[in-house]
Amino acid sequence: MATVDEAGLGSLAGSFTGELLRPSDASYDEARRLYNGLIDKRPALIARCRSAADVVAALGFARERGFEISVRGGGHGVAGRALADGGVTIDLSSMKEVRVDAGARTAQAQAGVTWGEFNDATAAYGLATTGGIISTTGIAGLTLGGGLGWLMGKLGLTVDNVHSIELVTADGDVLHVSAEDHPDLFWALRGAGANFGVATTFEYRLHPLSQIAGGLVAHPFSAAKDVLRFYRDFTSDVPDDLTIFAGLVHAPDGSGVPLAALVVCHAGDPAQAEIDLKPLMDFGSAAVTQVGPMPYPAVNMMLDAGYPIGSLNYWKTSFIEELTDDAIDTMIEVFRDCPSPMTGILMENFHGAVTRVGVSDTAVPHRQTGYNTLIPSVWMDPETTDENVEWTRRAYSALRPHMVGRRYVNYLDADDMSESAGAAYGPNYERLALLKRQYDPDNVFRSNLNIEPAS
Repeated sequence: MATVDEAGLGSLAGSFTGELLRPSDASYDEARRLYNGLIDKRPALIARCRSAADVVAALGFARERGFEISVRGGGHGVAGRALADGGVTIDLSSMKEVRVDAGARTAQAQAGVTWGEFNDATAAYGLATTGGIISTTGIAGLTLGGGLGWLMGKLGLTVDNVHSIELVTADGDVLHVSAEDHPDLFWALRGAGANFGVATTFEYRLHPLSQIAGGLVAHPFSAAKDVLRFYRDFTSDVPDDLTIFAGLVHAPDGSGVPLAALVVCHAGDPAQAEIDLKPLMDFGSAAVTQVGPMPYPAVNMMLDAGYPIGSLNYWKTSFIEELTDDAIDTMIEVFRDCPSPMTGILMENFHGAVTRVGVSDTAVPHRQTGYNTLIPSVWMDPETTDENVEWTRRAYSALRPHMVGRRYVNYLDADDMSESAGAAYGPNYERLALLKRQYDPDNVFRSNLNIEPAS
């Protein structure tokens, strides 16, 4: 196992402007704390960077000594790949600068920024782009894996709105990567980016957006079958401006009461939003209706409370192309004995702009209409871990006959890392492996859903 030598660390410290944390340091345990409380890893060194130059220095130190390298951004990373036991973690969470050019409708943001921070900066100018579902998600991990969000029906995935990326390669080169500069690498970064280097700054295209019509409509669980059938029919012809997700969830008041919920974000004209949302508002006898005008950043924060930092998480995910009656019945049946009031079964509708991009136009291949289906099991009591993990596996197994072989890389749990990357990268895998051989032939960046360099 590689070790941190004092002389080498002293040399690194001489050129490093951030913090270098070892297990003996007082702030080490806090620095290695991740969103997912199930993950307990102890890197040999955490290099908290403040610039691309710091990244270059930390990367060189780690490579020279044979350390496994992991990269941490500013947010979730449910699989815990941001840390590696005994390795060097390149931690970007202190890199928080956001610069908005309102005239050009672009924003440059460093890799430690969360979507909540990004949205606050761009909302000041009445601008936005597709970001995460949860505001505490980091921009870096979400973008490099594709980027689902509330605006994807209107604007496409986050990667469809990336203008350029500053990248530190395995050799320590700092590249400006765009459609004009290193276009093949730019293609790869948009969907499989964690495999190709350390992204330190992102430049996004922004779009005029201040207010949206959004919120939650929740029905009693006894109506779940009718609600999910309505959702299927409603999303068969939904306008681009409207993104609507569905889920079997529990009441957020702590009572544990199961509900069938629809969560909406309409990013179009307010008068048209009222027309488009009317069938949803008129349907059935809702137990809770909280839909109305709000600033765009508010919808991005709406579900935050359900995913607290330090909670215990075990997730399973895949795509369902057709929400059949049998699939709906299966979801309802398995949810009946869900052990945690924080857990749900969620469906994110793919439609509109996200589906009008070619499967191989970016590295992320998920461009078909349908439903990204996620079982995010979340609980707080470690004593119930086995019960929650077992239920999640059982629920996923029951739903697998209704799923297709496509999986969204950002939702994959640690257990899924042993599975073929083909489900995440699809027909783009071969090209990605060739580019991996070109840019990272030694597979330095492998603490991810790894693409091995082509032989």
